[in-house]
Amino acid sequence: MLDIIMLALALSVDAFVVSFSYGLIIKKGKGKSALKLALATGGGQFIMPIIGWFGAKQIYSTIAAIDHWIAFFVFVMLGIKIIADSKHAQCKESTPKAKLSLKVLFFIAIATSIDALVSGSVLYFMNINIWKASSIIGITTFMLSILGFNFCRMFKKIKTAYLEVFSGLILILLGVKVLFEHLS
Repeated sequence: MLDIIMLALALSVDAFVVSFSYGLIIKKGKGKSALKLALATGGGQFIMPIIGWFGAKQIYSTIAAIDHWIAFFVFVMLGIKIIADSKHAQCKESTPKAKLSLKVLFFIAIATSIDALVSGSVLYFMNINIWKASSIIGITTFMLSILGFNFCRMFKKIKTAYLEVFSGLILILLGVKVLFEHLS
């Protein structure tokens, strides 16, 4: 049980960082946005280990070779989009609006849970109850995502454009981190 909790915490770090980043730039509907992010990341972290567990031999050999590239690409694209949106908003001198569309939430869920897919395949070989493990992973991620989103409130006095660029850079660095960890 302790191993599953530690795995859940490790898998939740990406969701915490992404939620923190979006918490920095979303100004309206913070509660609703926090819930959307938490449901997307927690749901992804619940579903992906199950997929990995049921397709352990086939999916692991296919995804393990490219999972880091997928996460890298998605995080970098999300980061670039946030930075570009901040520059566009500066030019218009309007309040920037970060929107969590279903498409964005889907990509966030995938990007933050690819490692959970691979972990699910490992859990298969460890003969772990996948339903229990996935539930713990999903709930942990949900809670840490809410925490990350709300943790950013201490930074609310900083100019929004700076926060957007910073949050975009965090996402890009997260993508680079994922790529570096898998290539080293």
